[in-house]
Amino acid sequence: MKAIRRLTVRPVLPDPLRPLSDLARNLRWSWHPETRDLFHSVDSECWTASGGDPVRLLGTVRPARLAELAEDRRFLRRLTAVADDLDHYMTGDRWYQAQSGRLPAAVAYFSPEFGITAALPQYSGGLGILAGDHLKAASDLGVPLVGVGLLYRHGYFRQSLSRDGWQQEHYPVLDPHELPLAPLKERDGTPAHVALALPGGRELRARVWLAQVGRVPLLLLDSDVEENDPGERGVTDRLYGGGSEHRLLQEMLLGIGGVRAVRTYCRITGHPAPEVFHTNEGHAGFLGLERIAELCDAGSDFGSALEAVRAGTVFTTHTPVPAGIDRFDRELVARHFGPDAELPRIEVERVLRLGMETYPGGEPNLFNMAVMGLRLAQRANGVSVLHGGVSRGMFAGLWPGFDADEVPITSVTNGVHAPTWVAPEVFRLGARQIGVQRAEDALAVGGSDRWDSVADIPDRDIWELRRTLRAQLVEEVRERLRASWRQRGAGTAELGWIDDALDPDVLTIGFARRVPSYKRLTLMLRDRERLTELLLHPERPIQIVVAGKAHPADDGGKRLVQELVRFADDARVRHRIVFLPDYGMAMAQKLYPGCDIWLNNPLRPLEACGTSGMKAALNGCLNLSVLDGWWDEWYQPDFGWAIPTADGAGTDPDRRDAIEADALYDLLEQRITPRFYERGASGLPDRWLEMVRRTLSLLGPKVLAGRMVREYVERLYTPAAEAHRAMDPDSARGLAEWKARVRAAWPGVSVDHVETSAATASAELGTTLALRVRVKLGDLAPEDVEVQAVSGRVDSEDRITDAARTPLKPVGGPDLEGRWAYEGPLALDRTGPFGYTVRVLPAHRLLASGVETGLVAVPSGDLVEAAGLLMR
Repeated sequence: MKAIRRLTVRPVLPDPLRPLSDLARNLRWSWHPETRDLFHSVDSECWTASGGDPVRLLGTVRPARLAELAEDRRFLRRLTAVADDLDHYMTGDRWYQAQSGRLPAAVAYFSPEFGITAALPQYSGGLGILAGDHLKAASDLGVPLVGVGLLYRHGYFRQSLSRDGWQQEHYPVLDPHELPLAPLKERDGTPAHVALALPGGRELRARVWLAQVGRVPLLLLDSDVEENDPGERGVTDRLYGGGSEHRLLQEMLLGIGGVRAVRTYCRITGHPAPEVFHTNEGHAGFLGLERIAELCDAGSDFGSALEAVRAGTVFTTHTPVPAGIDRFDRELVARHFGPDAELPRIEVERVLRLGMETYPGGEPNLFNMAVMGLRLAQRANGVSVLHGGVSRGMFAGLWPGFDADEVPITSVTNGVHAPTWVAPEVFRLGARQIGVQRAEDALAVGGSDRWDSVADIPDRDIWELRRTLRAQLVEEVRERLRASWRQRGAGTAELGWIDDALDPDVLTIGFARRVPSYKRLTLMLRDRERLTELLLHPERPIQIVVAGKAHPADDGGKRLVQELVRFADDARVRHRIVFLPDYGMAMAQKLYPGCDIWLNNPLRPLEACGTSGMKAALNGCLNLSVLDGWWDEWYQPDFGWAIPTADGAGTDPDRRDAIEADALYDLLEQRITPRFYERGASGLPDRWLEMVRRTLSLLGPKVLAGRMVREYVERLYTPAAEAHRAMDPDSARGLAEWKARVRAAWPGVSVDHVETSAATASAELGTTLALRVRVKLGDLAPEDVEVQAVSGRVDSEDRITDAARTPLKPVGGPDLEGRWAYEGPLALDRTGPFGYTVRVLPAHRLLASGVETGLVAVPSGDLVEAAGLLMR
């Protein structure tokens, strides 16, 4: 019979075991082996059945077993030690507390998804895993971060396969009371709520749940509360589900409701108020509007509030393609703001202007969440060096008149949280060399350029470890494969072949990620006979483990999954290539360590960063990838292999795939498999092991989330906090008024005359010329602007490349025609074709850069002809 109501019955722990509850509720257990080992020893069978989730474990273990443990002095000593370790971790000084300078009192970090642990399934792919790793690394470093997201009652979907290999989605209902969460409560014990106003006098209410991620609180907003109507209750039903209005409401709740949740949390707990707000992708962009409304309520005008909010905001973009950005119809956004809806004191037109694509090539009727994110943040970044460049080109329309390389979007290359992703066996091998504490610090905090101690590990130890990890993966794959085939309707008699699926002594390749078309799941199938020969080679075979989910609405992605599955179902090769459904964190933690090669073959440059290869590298797996994302930045032949790309403008997609697939097969046949199977005098694959060693020692320190978060602190959070403090009400008002005055006066700014001391069109390297310029400033004064000489090599179309920018000094004016004179040196520091120009930019002490306003004045075409080029 089916129950008519479901409730959670919590165990009553004996007093000596009470610390188990605190340990279970702090998600540090997800990356702390000693805590997991302790829970495993409570009841190994229940631990396995719970999927390694301490909250579920404590809900299922027998009372008699708990009573037994309460009398077990050895267990209680272990419990005390682990509980004391957590207390020290939570309260002791860490990296952040040892830094000098005025670091942010707190940072609020907003993301639509967080991948902390499989026990809290609130993620779909790389963005969420990255956000989870960011929180964990911040915790390890002691950064006072507050995470903000939504609690999706169905999470992301669970994936299975039909008999013919078609992806099927399932949406299990998640009960927050069965998750490692606690309701945020007011001081009187009532649940904390936030509310948004909706059109027509309706209201969207959300409860606030708290997940404790080490030292970092993560606030998750849940609209499934009784006070809401059915439509509003479903706002936080699924991650990336629903139509446009559903997504808009999710993003309003995340941004606006999220700020209100942070304020509530700080009021209740006394946590310092954030000085910096970090928007992880555009989904949370509305947080800036709520903060503007807060300042307007306190007496600021809109312009002043906008400047104050921008100063303390960091925006990170993760997508390299416009299709990856949420865009909403103008009228839909307008309906949800203004007098009859949310933020009634802000004019709707002001809201719309922040997100509208009012630039060349934009669609003027669409509200773009990334555009709003950039306009509301004084600091922005992409997630790899290559992606930073792609982003500058993608959003260059917001800064007309500037070259793409000057667009104010920097980059902080992603990293991964090593304590989460490094296999325990790999950690133990490292700890044997340098000690447990130093190994933990190296993985969590980082800071060194190389891990030289890896050189001291004997080859045989590394090779035996790799074989052990491969064998563990083989067992995991067989178990998952058997479960998948049973789901697809196969009987036991059909599954005997699974006992021989994969081989722990065969070169193992992993490929696992989301399945949008640009990641090219099926590139490996381009020449099926050639792939079959590689899989079945009598002396140097390969085996491939594939996993990945297509978005539920992406039938094209589902067809790619089906194509791969059907190939892997072929009786000739099914023992050498497998597709595992329901890719998630639990599977990934087995997959990365067990593979020898991590394959990545996206269409370059459509991979913003891609962190799965980083996780594999930390376990001694070598990368085989297109030079995209982070691999473009850090690839060396010592670490792995680069798949050549055929990305010329004249190459059609089909030919490009053919060329790159051939390059992939060539690398596998001619370079990778021979190196893996070749044995040296010791009987070991010496050259392969040297690559593993170099991957660990040279690449390992680079790919850490600890390195990433330290960069955010030093390069973005601290400057943003300083800008926030400088932006007191008078300064904010002054900056807003100055910007309005400069924008109004800018049509009167021009470069009128340029001359140099050069007598000819050529000069010697090292020469310094005197540059004299006259500019009209209209209603502006010299203190409102900076006049710059921009110089460097020029290409065949006279465009300056690798430019140097030199400020010029005012030396007199205004003359009778209102022109100001500027002078300065022009150093000829490069050989070959060389050119220069002059420009005028707005200048103010509170701007992050001269490019920020998007205003620039350059010489007219006639003046350029008269000035000519210096060296040709």
